[in-house]
Amino acid sequence: YGAQGGGAEDVKPCFNDDGLGAVVNSSRGITFAYEKLDGFDEKSYAEAARQACLNMKKDLETIF
Repeated sequence: YGAQGGGAEDVKPCFNDDGLGAVVNSSRGITFAYEKLDGFDEKSYAEAARQACLNMKKDLETIF
């Protein structure tokens, strides 16, 4: 997922039918979000990381 090029549909088979049972890692996608997301820089690293987490959560919610 994330920097590795995968998306929500790619990790869907890892979850149980109830939407549980998987952990999706996106370390680089979250850590370096300030480099990819518009409006962020190194000084707003924490805000960019938070936004990346929210974006990931929203993306994963689309598969259920």
